[in-house]
Amino acid sequence: MFGSLGKLVERQIKKAQAEGQLQGLEGEGAPLPDRSSEAQGDPAIAAGHRIMAQAGVLPEEFNIKKKLDAARKDYAALTDPEERKSAMSRIADLEMRYNMARDARRSFMR
Repeated sequence: MFGSLGKLVERQIKKAQAEGQLQGLEGEGAPLPDRSSEAQGDPAIAAGHRIMAQAGVLPEEFNIKKKLDAARKDYAALTDPEERKSAMSRIADLEMRYNMARDARRSFMR
């Protein structure tokens, strides 16, 4: 069954190439993104995340995670005890918000 499906897919790809439909696409000529971590998880969720990322829409936890990583990096560069205390408070707040957003997404996906 997969043999005939594979042949059909191959014909469709060759037809699209011949008609120039595969030229000028976003990312053309660039290496494929590393998605090895997606192989470990649910393919449907990985596909959903990929579609959202391409549309410029990501779950809130992703944005919070970026802020959390930046806050940790900033904290490592600080030397003043008061600034470090303030930065640690921000990290704790971001960690709490990240965990809440992650848990909310996980419970929604069940």
